Amino acid sequence: MTDVCDFLSWDTTFFGMRLGRVRGQFLDTDRCQMVDQWAAANEIAGLYFLANADDAQVIRTAEANHFHLTDVRMTFDYRIPAQPVERPVSHLLMRPSTPDDVQPLIDISKDAYVHSRFYHDPHFSPEQCSALYQTWIRRSCLEDYADEVWVAEIGGQPIGYVTCHLDQEAKDGSIGLVGIAEQARGQKVGEQLVNRALNWFAEQRMATVSVVTQGSNIGAQRLYQKCGFATRFVQLWYHKWYIE
Repeated sequence: MTDVCDFLSWDTTFFGMRLGRVRGQFLDTDRCQMVDQWAAANEIAGLYFLANADDAQVIRTAEANHFHLTDVRMTFDYRIPAQPVERPVSHLLMRPSTPDDVQPLIDISKDAYVHSRFYHDPHFSPEQCSALYQTWIRRSCLEDYADEVWVAEIGGQPIGYVTCHLDQEAKDGSIGLVGIAEQARGQKVGEQLVNRALNWFAEQRMATVSVVTQGSNIGAQRLYQKCGFATRFVQLWYHKWYIE
């Protein structure tokens, strides 16, 4: 029973209720019973479960056992070519973040991620969801949560950012967050930030780059496709609650 779920200490502390995650992408009736037993033994309030979108039997099992769909998880990847690709030069100033950027970037993040699964689940308040992403960008800038944070600015004012992560062993880079200030949206700032990140990943000798977004976030999907990403796989986030 001990290996069916993981206790999520960070989520528990942040949201103020005991949370866990089902291990793996498989569920059947027996495993659901083991999950419930683990949740009861650990006084769990809620569980996350990530299913493969093409596994109809697992999806039926999850829904029959009171797991509720909260998000469609889209993973895109980009393969960095052996020969450098000339990408459009940005007319914006692009630079690594500094500690002085933290508050402006937090302000940008406050309403930038309303498509995420946390906003879709009424067990989390909008204020908690916003605080989650504010914490994410602050840690990315100040606590080495990201390997690099690129900032776009105009007239000395940050108007967007992209966080970058490196897996040196796998030669795989990943984009964590892309945030654009409200007044700068619709001006191709996101495209220029993603292109800058891809150039940086190439400089770091990565072979691939991945990024995750939501099925409801059509704008983000179009952005990544325009920058050369292709869909790797589609998964479904489910939440199960043991509290009202």
